[in-house]
Amino acid sequence: MSAAVADLLRVLVPLAGVGQLALCVASLAIPRVLGWRAALAPLAPLPRQLFWTYAFYVAGAHVFFGLVTLLFAQPLLAGEPIARALTGFIALWWGVRLVLALLGVERGALPDTSAIRWAHRALLALFTGLTLVYAALALGLGAR
Repeated sequence: MSAAVADLLRVLVPLAGVGQLALCVASLAIPRVLGWRAALAPLAPLPRQLFWTYAFYVAGAHVFFGLVTLLFAQPLLAGEPIARALTGFIALWWGVRLVLALLGVERGALPDTSAIRWAHRALLALFTGLTLVYAALALGLGAR
């Protein structure tokens, strides 16, 4: 069983890296689709700047997770303590994001269109997959 899981993870880990980078590319449309310019306009400069700072920190973390996963897949799969700590953090990151999405924290504020509903389902699938892949790595299931 663990050899089968390790083999599966060898396929899923690069996909997780690509998935996170694809999310970053798709996220470039979010400010326009959700009308952030108009929504943030009434804010004073400091809260508006903090919002954009946090948005860039999150996007930067996603790029980092994706690149580290693609460039260092073998060390992550090997399950050394530092790799397990990093993948545990990434699993926690995506797990929290998944729980927030499942609780519908942002759902009520989104436009109710078919495209948004499908995008939300795709994000739920991505967040679930990322949480599971990184949790498996954190548990050392990628090591043979």
